[in-house]
Amino acid sequence: MTKRNPFRYFKTSPEIIRLAVMMYIRFPLSLRNVEDLLHERGIDISHETVRF
Repeated sequence: MTKRNPFRYFKTSPEIIRLAVMMYIRFPLSLRNVEDLLHERGIDISHETVRF
């Protein structure tokens, strides 16, 4: 039985998705705060992308 990739429908890399989810869940941050933190790290991503 083969495992399906849970990130197959996303254009963003799995590492970025994991980092955004970790920040959003671990710390009491809004989606816009997560967007700002990722932007400071050089990752240009929209808060709407983080929401999805």
